[in-house]
Amino acid sequence: MDKEKIEQYIKIAKLYYESQYSQDKIAKQLDISRPTVSRILAYCKEKNIVQIKIINPLEEFSEIEKKLVAKYNLKQALVAYSPIDNSDEILNAICQKAASYLNESIKDGDIIGVCWGTTLYQIAKKLNPRMVRGVQIVQLKGGVSHTSHQTYANEIVELFSQRFNAAGRYLPLPTMFDNLETKKIVEEDPHIKKILTLGKDANIALFTVGAIYDEALLFKLGYFSDKDIKRLSKIAIGDICSRLIDKKGHICDADIDSRTNGIKLEELKKKDKRILVAGTKIKRSAIKAALIGGYANILITDQYTANALL
Repeated sequence: MDKEKIEQYIKIAKLYYESQYSQDKIAKQLDISRPTVSRILAYCKEKNIVQIKIINPLEEFSEIEKKLVAKYNLKQALVAYSPIDNSDEILNAICQKAASYLNESIKDGDIIGVCWGTTLYQIAKKLNPRMVRGVQIVQLKGGVSHTSHQTYANEIVELFSQRFNAAGRYLPLPTMFDNLETKKIVEEDPHIKKILTLGKDANIALFTVGAIYDEALLFKLGYFSDKDIKRLSKIAIGDICSRLIDKKGHICDADIDSRTNGIKLEELKKKDKRILVAGTKIKRSAIKAALIGGYANILITDQYTANALL
């Protein structure tokens, strides 16, 4: 976009948001159509030329956050305000909170390990561009699926790389191999080994948890038979980076875990910042198991989930 057009867009945004002009008045003043004004204002919000922040006096959760830190031995807990206890609203709230936290805390030279899924994709879309140097983004687990279900694995790495002016590293592997021998052979490939090593070296890990139910994304990717799903549903409470855990946070199937691609949970525990972003009723048991297991030291959740965890 050329300089003249940018100046016009900023002028329109300032007239509307700062001078309180109506869209009709702006259109008449600048001799353009009202739909054009509306389109330009929408573009300004989409590209973060205009950022709207609502200050909610009810959104004060410092005491709840302190209790979460104490109970689960966390470095930090951030509670996002959701207007209702609804999955879509909670997802929007916690992802905005996570994006704001990352925008403020990412610094030069950070290596950010990311998993995949809807939550991380929504976080990635809400990030603002940051001019940091030497940041690297690495995929922590394989995201290739046997089905058409979307994991957003590549999109997440791409968006994070764009926002943080960073180099992105993809892990072009399935989430799980059918047998351990194949996995070992693939991991010896120099390119794959380099990406896996970078994942181990990441000082920041950003992840969510998956709940265990018939329609869980992990179960829809084509890696498990109906018999497997029925059996796992009885022993697993959730998954972290596609590794299935029980209610105490322990790996619940060693064979499946050995064939799963990406970071091991014991390696995850070594990260300086292990940021768990999750909420909603269906995920509460999995979130609690992840916290009991000590896999996160920073929790970003909603007030309904926070109170349930306490």
